Amino acid sequence: MKKFLTVLRFELDNYFKSKSFIISTILLCILSAGIMFAPRVIDSFKSNSDSDVEKADGVDGADEDEKVKLGLFGQTHLITPEYAKIYFPDVEFVLYSDVEDMKKDIMKEDDGIEAGFFVNGYVDFTYYVNNKSMFDSNAETFSELMLMVNKLDYCWRNGIDIEDFLEVENREITMHEEVLGKDSSSNYWYCYILVIIIFMLIIMYGMQVASSVTNEKSNRSIEILVTSTSTTAVLFGKVFASVISSIFQVGLIGLSLLGSYQVNKDYWGDGIAMFLDIPSDVLITFAVFGIGGFILYAFLYGALGALVSKIEDLNKTAGTAQMVIMIVYFVVLINLTNVDGVIIKVCSFLPISSYSAMFARVAMGSVATWEIVLSAVILYASVILVGFIGGKIFRNSTLRYGNPIKISNALKGLRKSK
Repeated sequence: MKKFLTVLRFELDNYFKSKSFIISTILLCILSAGIMFAPRVIDSFKSNSDSDVEKADGVDGADEDEKVKLGLFGQTHLITPEYAKIYFPDVEFVLYSDVEDMKKDIMKEDDGIEAGFFVNGYVDFTYYVNNKSMFDSNAETFSELMLMVNKLDYCWRNGIDIEDFLEVENREITMHEEVLGKDSSSNYWYCYILVIIIFMLIIMYGMQVASSVTNEKSNRSIEILVTSTSTTAVLFGKVFASVISSIFQVGLIGLSLLGSYQVNKDYWGDGIAMFLDIPSDVLITFAVFGIGGFILYAFLYGALGALVSKIEDLNKTAGTAQMVIMIVYFVVLINLTNVDGVIIKVCSFLPISSYSAMFARVAMGSVATWEIVLSAVILYASVILVGFIGGKIFRNSTLRYGNPIKISNALKGLRKSK
């Protein structure tokens, strides 16, 4: 234990005294706070620009000149001017007696006719446009206008007062909803983000552990370490130092994000609540299984880092672990819409995937308490097992230089040593 604590303190000093660690933490905290303050800043600029517009309003007749013009041909008598103005408030309709003339004007970019409509009847029209943009909604808006024309015609033919008809049609329905279990539609997005966060943490900090081991092996400093302390203490110290530093860094960023959000909550409205309004049981499950999964893969990355002597060989050796992580990541994300399915239930008990699958089930599905406890026991038992196996691989591989050692050969070496 004393050797482990010595290595842990040494590794923590390396993290917390590192300029890159300090600068990245500060920058990410500032960025998180800046994102949360963005609506307040935008709103202040918008208020200033609105006041400037009010002062300039009525100075000249530029608004009339810049009015959008749309062509209209066919049974134009069906289009009620009053309702056309409601659906197209900033549009001036130009009537045509020949559809070909309208199409020619639309093709002329300097003529001012952006698009046109050929009204064939009450339920049929053709929309002409030269180059349609992604945000062109004229056809959809005109469809709503034509639908209103049909309603007016129906009321006129049947002697129905249009105001009474519209009052009934637009009557507001009061809905009361009470979710007795889990609301998957509300929980989906924060669950999605948490899956991505834990995936990124494992990839980034896991490779950091592997790189640390490989660097010490390449510069021969590992030889001094293994003679003064046990390889198991070295691996455990590196892994737990990485866990503590990552929790510290992510915790500061999270506090900066949530604290800034609380200050600017009124400017965000309800749209962002679905991402930040996370129940306590989900956060606890995320912490328990996320930390367990992180430690599991950190041990694996540490052992893989000892299999190579050069840092440039690390990505190839660590590719197997990264492939497993990627597969788990995509399997869980794909099955977030079916968290009570067989696939994600199986994944929630496998130690390589329970770190993300189990809290997804807790957030969005129905999970018995015994399932959570059993999955946690399997995960942390696997952490201990992988830790000691990784320590033995670390011991057998640290003083072997040259070509990268295959993981299969490293496991065979463990059996021979027994």
